[in-house]
Amino acid sequence: MNKLRTSRHDNDITLKILDEISRESLITQRTLSSKLDVALGLVNTYIKRLAKKGHIKVTTIPKNRVKYILTPRGFTEKVRLTYEYIYYSINYFKDIRQRIDAVYKEMISSGIKNLLLWGDGEVAEICYVSMRGLTLNLVGVIDNKRVDSGFFGHNIYSPDNLSGLDYDAILVASFKKEEKQKIINLGADTKKIFLL
Repeated sequence: MNKLRTSRHDNDITLKILDEISRESLITQRTLSSKLDVALGLVNTYIKRLAKKGHIKVTTIPKNRVKYILTPRGFTEKVRLTYEYIYYSINYFKDIRQRIDAVYKEMISSGIKNLLLWGDGEVAEICYVSMRGLTLNLVGVIDNKRVDSGFFGHNIYSPDNLSGLDYDAILVASFKKEEKQKIINLGADTKKIFLL
């Protein structure tokens, strides 16, 4: 599993570099580093690897600038990685949706009505969309700081607000196992906490 995650991360960085180079051939490694939010040395390693594999051609132009050219082999690799990314993403979202549906089914059969989401990222958004048409009522979302009507018209509360909220269950909209302990430390009943 860890090797798969590393490979996925590797492919994501490679795809992003190929994509940026296809848009702007005079891009600097420092700019790539900033855009991709990865270390400059890591960008350099990826550039060298891509050049060695024949995916890009590196040429020097006047004023000591470097130009990167996406080769036909690089274009083919970019298409392959894009397809792989889309395939992975679709399966990832299908898996999340199935997990959410299973948890919601369990909640509804337990008589839960008022739900609080823990986290406001992409998984929480899928939880929200999946809730439509069900007998569940979203009370609000817990995240780092309070924002009125900040999540599809629902309030985002800080963790400090948890004790003052009226809810039947908390759905942790994240796959971080440590989140459950944070909620317990805030005084929540463990029976009211649901994980994906």
